[in-house]
Amino acid sequence: MHATLPLLAATTFPALRRDRLDTLQVNLGYRCNQSCLHCHVGASPQRTEAMDGETIDLVLQVLERRRVGSLDLTGGAPELNPQFRRLVRAARALGVRVIDRCNLTILLEPGHEDLADFLGGEGVEIVASLPCYSAGNVDRQRGDGVFDKSIAALQRLNALGYGRGEGLVLNLVYNPQGPSLPPPQAALEADYKRELQAHFGIGFDHLYTLANMPIQRFGSTLVSKGAFDAYMTLLKGAHRDDNLATVMCRSLVSVDYQGWLYDCDFNQMLGLPARLDGRPRAHLRDLLAADDVRAPIRVADHCYGCTAGQGSSCGGALAA
Repeated sequence: MHATLPLLAATTFPALRRDRLDTLQVNLGYRCNQSCLHCHVGASPQRTEAMDGETIDLVLQVLERRRVGSLDLTGGAPELNPQFRRLVRAARALGVRVIDRCNLTILLEPGHEDLADFLGGEGVEIVASLPCYSAGNVDRQRGDGVFDKSIAALQRLNALGYGRGEGLVLNLVYNPQGPSLPPPQAALEADYKRELQAHFGIGFDHLYTLANMPIQRFGSTLVSKGAFDAYMTLLKGAHRDDNLATVMCRSLVSVDYQGWLYDCDFNQMLGLPARLDGRPRAHLRDLLAADDVRAPIRVADHCYGCTAGQGSSCGGALAA
């Protein structure tokens, strides 16, 4: 795999600073039941990295002590971590909003047949990846048969009350097939709702459109195809200063499976640790002791992926 950090490190991206800590985004490990081309984590069934019980306990201590409102769980497939359900139950008991970034097909895997019921029972908000509403596009990006499994999983979630306006939130995620910016989020959401309801009887709450980041597997593919520079030119040319006020890193800290802190999930994948209280590398233990979480955010050229056009974040577009 081609390393992209050397191509991104020298940057003119504007300086940023964290304002507060509203969300702890925790990567529970890189193991996944899928291996997608666009995956910025490089997750796959062959990966073995997973957060252990001691680090899970630290996550819970930080949630309680710092009164963090949201716990955003990601991977890999976060549900494959043996500690997943314990963490969810404990966080919900603290009154924390829990988000599960779910690839949908995990709900159909052997041994996980009751996972959807568990998520619904705990009131977990689901953010589910579905890069298109047509089978051909999804299977090309994520593997043969993934679309049909995703539809079956969504129907299962709807049957439990998800995406039906009954309190269980189901949001979908779109990302482009290649090196292009996502289309306007509102219009694409309307298309998704129309097509999924008409053909499969599926409902959901919102669609998030995310730009592909020029890192890890996707970035390496761009380098191999000689398209990396053109994609960076596209991102930089579409940069909007208006998006800087609401980029996710200003209110979020990303945590890797060992407990180390990063300003965002993308910096985690690039190995750019967060700085806290003057430390060049910070851990969950430091977050417990820190007086103030406000700190300069480490930026590089990939950050233009978050500010290009309508903007891109873990909660979708930044601009209406």
